Amino acid sequence: MSTENQIHDGAIAEEERRPLIDSSILIVHQNGEDETIIPVPNQRLVSLDVFRGLTVALMILVDDVGRAFPSLNHSPWFGVTLADFVMPFFLFGVGVSIALVFKKVSSKPNATKKVILRTIKLFLLGLLLQGGYFHGRGNLTYGLDLSKIRWFGVLQRISIGYFLASMSEIWLVNNNILVDSPAAFVRKYSIQWIFSILLGSVYLCLLYGLYVPNWKFGYSNLLWSGHVSTIQNVHCETRGSLDPPCNAVGFIDRLILGEDHMYQRPVYRRTKECSVNSPDYGPLPPDSPGWCLAPFDPEGILSSLMAAITCFVGLQFGHILVIFQAHKQRVLLWSVFSFSLLVVGYILEILGIPLSKALYTLSFMFITAGASGLVLTAIYYIVDIERLRKPTVLLQWMGMNALIVYALAACDIFPAIIQGFYWRSPENNLVDSSEALIQNVLHSEKWGTLAFVIIEILFWGLLAGFLHKKGIYI
Repeated sequence: MSTENQIHDGAIAEEERRPLIDSSILIVHQNGEDETIIPVPNQRLVSLDVFRGLTVALMILVDDVGRAFPSLNHSPWFGVTLADFVMPFFLFGVGVSIALVFKKVSSKPNATKKVILRTIKLFLLGLLLQGGYFHGRGNLTYGLDLSKIRWFGVLQRISIGYFLASMSEIWLVNNNILVDSPAAFVRKYSIQWIFSILLGSVYLCLLYGLYVPNWKFGYSNLLWSGHVSTIQNVHCETRGSLDPPCNAVGFIDRLILGEDHMYQRPVYRRTKECSVNSPDYGPLPPDSPGWCLAPFDPEGILSSLMAAITCFVGLQFGHILVIFQAHKQRVLLWSVFSFSLLVVGYILEILGIPLSKALYTLSFMFITAGASGLVLTAIYYIVDIERLRKPTVLLQWMGMNALIVYALAACDIFPAIIQGFYWRSPENNLVDSSEALIQNVLHSEKWGTLAFVIIEILFWGLLAGFLHKKGIYI
């Protein structure tokens, strides 16, 4: 992940080789028409690399082990599991990076152009990886019907948060204020905070105030006579519902994106109403409601507004890092901030705002952002204060090349490529055979899968280390 790095006129090629979102601390100077960006030496935040690496490793773990341990998979609708922390961790880390990248900016228009370019790159990469072109592990086909492309996904959501947080950091911060007191800190970033509160207010007003009418969707049944299209009616006519069929998040996505451009296998298919194997996917119960087969996008339009606020929370952690130089001050402020977020989140849940990653509810945002802050604080203490870096070096390497590891591993591109080489039958490939071998050695399908995924994470850590040694960052 990357910074806005451009060094003199002859460094365009070098700029293209840098990752999309990075955490290097930069100082921007402008002389006439030439803009130079000079990295501050020896200031790379190793703990942020470890934090990003941990996030990518966690994504690989929950995605690949979730089928063996459904309790580690995303919560079917309400509640929080380990997998539900991955997206907030990503967004939080992006926010911290933005504070470091825009520590000093003298040319706001140039910085804005670069942010827009980065945002477009991330969004388009997300379309390529999660738009439907790649069919994932276990499927040796590829290709996409453009009439059914999925517009939103993980990188698209990150690009939205990155754009909003970066624009606010460039244009809404009063850089003329010297922070020498808590009141000065508030004055410096007050407009930015107001902007994030407005984003949350828009989300809450639409979530609880938008009228959701009755709607219908079509799906195909595979019968003995062939594919038969069935129209299913869903009764809503309500406001403020947070249940799967009638929430404003899904309504806005259906209205703007269209059902064909949304995620077709939503998490609520693992609820008790929709699966006999809940919390895992499974056959529909005999009395299942019709909406169980409807599409729903967990990275949709409205929920991305609240998700972007996680970037703003990370931004404030980055501000603390930039302004306060003493380790004790940083750890103290981060800890207080994190615990405060957790407390507010639990209070909101008690007051009736449930935890839901699919809707990215306010309580979910507070609790996951607080957890992100605590994890970063712990890693910062271990890695940057105590300097115990050898145990976390694999995560550090993965964090320095988080984007390529995410694309190849978490999006199943590399496993799918390896599975394309098989002996006589597609099932006889290196990926499936290796996993089956470990399962046989451990005499357990579940624990064999877990061991296989741990080895997979170690492999990606070592590959990222190799890329780091070669100076390759994407």
